[in-house]
Amino acid sequence: MRAVLQRVKSASVRNEGSELARIRGGLLVLAAFNKCDSEEILQWMARKIASLRIFEDSDGKMSLDLQAVEGELLIVSQFTLYGDCSKGKRPSFEKSASAEMAEVLYDRFLEILSEVAPCEVKTGFFQEHMEVELVNDGPVTIILEKETI
Repeated sequence: MRAVLQRVKSASVRNEGSELARIRGGLLVLAAFNKCDSEEILQWMARKIASLRIFEDSDGKMSLDLQAVEGELLIVSQFTLYGDCSKGKRPSFEKSASAEMAEVLYDRFLEILSEVAPCEVKTGFFQEHMEVELVNDGPVTIILEKETI
């Protein structure tokens, strides 16, 4: 699994002109699933995201997590994170889970994250064209990846 976390002041996701979800501050997570992902990897990723200390304290140090800042979570499925552009001019998605498998992994990831996160987990639609809007805070962008345990 691969995830790009962006610390945001706000973020929203729209589909066909309708807003699906909005957060007022916290983390926007773009998530992609590998064809080798397992329950253990989903658990690890959800727990890591829920507890990652990337929010600044009063001294300007990244020592606070989502709970401490009363942050929100917006999760958006983005299979293109596994695009491999090392050969040719068009990305290969060989490592990506199939759409059917990715949907099962995405749903399970959201379930786990909902259990461990200190806030409601908001999402976009799976396998739909979406417009994602954000105000990056910092900017702070972290890439998390876990392929095997």
